[in-house]
Amino acid sequence: MGRLTVLALRAVLVVVLTGTVCVQALMVWALVSRSDPEDGSLPLTPLRVITILGLVSAQVALVCVWRLVTMVRRGTVFSHTAFRYVDVVIGAIVAAALLWFAVTVLNAPGQRDDPGVTVIMGGVGLAILGVALIVLVLRTLLAQAVARDVEATAMQAELDEVI
Repeated sequence: MGRLTVLALRAVLVVVLTGTVCVQALMVWALVSRSDPEDGSLPLTPLRVITILGLVSAQVALVCVWRLVTMVRRGTVFSHTAFRYVDVVIGAIVAAALLWFAVTVLNAPGQRDDPGVTVIMGGVGLAILGVALIVLVLRTLLAQAVARDVEATAMQAELDEVI
């Protein structure tokens, strides 16, 4: 991975992480100060809590991606340590999907006249789970690469002994 690519990705990660922290701070402030009263149309307090938790899952994934980029840059990504970060990313994505399904359930009673919105929201939740499955497939590819790397190292050691 090139230096420019790493810098660009890290810049994006910093901007997104900063944005999520700012939104979280505003959500926590809205919860604590009760600055906008609920009119009963939507359960705002549970939605805010779910949003805060969803942002935590995104932040966890962002930190793990940062660590993986660091490992790629150092050339150590083909190790068993990388699996821990990939597993956490998968867990964060699944958590985000479950939180999205919770938002869908909270929003559903208000959509009785137009249930298509609830169906679309459910589809978005399935798409989020699909991203988790894609990362799981990429984890399998990482496992295969690590196995090949270990095998190549063993073969190199045997070759060095012969020579």
